[in-house]
Amino acid sequence: MDRLLAPHTPEATAHNHLSENTFSWHTDQPSVDESLISGCASYRAFDRYLSGNDLFLLPRTRPELESILRRYAYDAIHNAIASSRSQLQTGGYSRICHLAEESIRAVLNTSDNVDILLALHRPTSEPSTSSNHEGEDTSNTTRLSTKLQ
Repeated sequence: MDRLLAPHTPEATAHNHLSENTFSWHTDQPSVDESLISGCASYRAFDRYLSGNDLFLLPRTRPELESILRRYAYDAIHNAIASSRSQLQTGGYSRICHLAEESIRAVLNTSDNVDILLALHRPTSEPSTSSNHEGEDTSNTTRLSTKLQ
């Protein structure tokens, strides 16, 4: 994780602040701290992707990877807003999402992070049979028909 978001980055700092102050982070200000939530959401999106626990469709391209990370960030934003007792200012949700998306893009634009993240969950061995679709096993029909009977 340090390679993507080092401990001194705003995202890691926001994540640490929210993690350490679970019960009081939202009472520091009369309204929700948008940069705090967006930074933490970005951090949690990468953390969730790195764990791979609920990753069912593996991304093959940068747009697919970015889409997954944005979806994870939105989940984290929703969770933070739901747990907060402070008000969200008008337009705050859009700003928070935009800041999180910018953070994700900045990380993906750095060095070879996209290649590393795409290769992280990629299967190590490719099927030896060639088929019309990448990674698809053409002998699958026998197995499927057996399961259906």
